[in-house]
Amino acid sequence: MPDRPPSSGSARRADRGARRALRRSSPRSLTADCALFLDIDGTLLDLAATPDRVRVDADIAALLPALAATLGGAIALITGRAIADVDRLFPGLCMPVAGQHGCERRAADRTLHHHAPAPAGIERLRAEIGELVARHPGLLLEDKGSTLALHYRRAPHLAGHVHRTVRAHLASAIAEGATLRLQTGKGIVEVRPDGRDKGTAVLEYMAEAPFAGRMPVFVGDDRTDEYGFAAALRTGGWGVKVGPGRTNAHFRLPDVAAVRRWLGALAGAAGPRSFDHSPEST
Repeated sequence: MPDRPPSSGSARRADRGARRALRRSSPRSLTADCALFLDIDGTLLDLAATPDRVRVDADIAALLPALAATLGGAIALITGRAIADVDRLFPGLCMPVAGQHGCERRAADRTLHHHAPAPAGIERLRAEIGELVARHPGLLLEDKGSTLALHYRRAPHLAGHVHRTVRAHLASAIAEGATLRLQTGKGIVEVRPDGRDKGTAVLEYMAEAPFAGRMPVFVGDDRTDEYGFAAALRTGGWGVKVGPGRTNAHFRLPDVAAVRRWLGALAGAAGPRSFDHSPEST
């Protein structure tokens, strides 16, 4: 008897299994016709107890301009940090950056776009979260202007309390007309304007030179980066998830050191240790 075609249910299960296997595999090699979008913390730089304690070493400072040269400038940093903070980390680089999850964006021609002025309700939340921080040592409020980030990495035992309290304050603000969204991540709860995320920033870059017409590749480690993965897929590209956790990215790398080795291959590293990196304890 001839082989019977698999049922639609079997085919779907097989397809899901294939996608899961792909998401556990190392990414394909980058090529010079890609458009590269990179998260910073947990992707290019190892996480630290507080944002101002991350270590920027000579290897990554050399790698980014080398990548920009190889890609014809089609590389951008997509981060929750403010652009001013990124420029502090990488002085003199002045590359395309989307900061505060796309609320502000510097294009390749250095034009600055401010998409989200301080939204309604942010002042009230700033005060309420500030009171929470004042009551609990170990918490840190990072005020970026359009977004507020509450870090609890130094006080992990407060995670549940932080999430419940911020959610309650945000629900109250939204009930009074605030257009804000809660975004969670690794040791962080963030409040940001609705309608802006890392994916919207990627789509805007892909409509501009030198990104337009290239294959987008987004690399990130946290929940906020899922928006970037989705945007890359939507525009014909793929994503790379750094570290463990569920993801819609196509591929996976285990840590920051692996990301740097993979990127270094495109940048023309002289050897396998040229852009290697060992995490510094914090």
